Amino acid sequence: MIIANVLLFDVIGKMSFYDLLMKGGWLMGPLFLLSLISIFIFGERLYFLYSQKKIDQVFFEKLKDLVKEGKIDTALTLCASADCSETRILTKGLLNLGKPIREIHDQMEMEGKLEVHKYDGNIYFLGVIASVAPMMGFIGTISGVIKIFYNISLADNISISLISGGLYEKLITSGVGLGIGIIAYISYHYLNHRVNTLTEKWEFYSLRFIDLINNKI
Repeated sequence: MIIANVLLFDVIGKMSFYDLLMKGGWLMGPLFLLSLISIFIFGERLYFLYSQKKIDQVFFEKLKDLVKEGKIDTALTLCASADCSETRILTKGLLNLGKPIREIHDQMEMEGKLEVHKYDGNIYFLGVIASVAPMMGFIGTISGVIKIFYNISLADNISISLISGGLYEKLITSGVGLGIGIIAYISYHYLNHRVNTLTEKWEFYSLRFIDLINNKI
């Protein structure tokens, strides 16, 4: 392992990082494409999540007062003016007032699932890339090692340069694949954490609304 590291650093010192990556073979193309897809999905979802409007306790207190006063149309207008995930869920509850509590809760929950689907977007594919990229890198390394041993079988004599000269090139795909996989994995779980944090707020206001129509608050 130590010898391999010394050889790798020695090679890096003699060539550019770009030239080193290009020695990884044709699989570097698909791996590079996966990295671009990961960056695009993460950037697009991050922008979407942070650009969404949110309501606060002051907004809910206004809504609560309107519902208690029976001004449902005004409450609907207030929710429409905010136009965010929480208000769309609360609107579903307002539109179903007069129905059994269980049915109101189910309608709001269904609306919440639709909102979660909007927020998830293509996050799922980050999880796929986190699994596929390392395996693709290993495939490149394994195929390269097979070629090395095939060349050894054809050679009259075996030298360390014949083995190590091609081996470090084939290990590049594994390193790149693992790097892309780790970044995609971290991005996937970070975005999921953000979505879960937002859905917890929706659930909080949904439960507060149910308590409101149950005359508990």
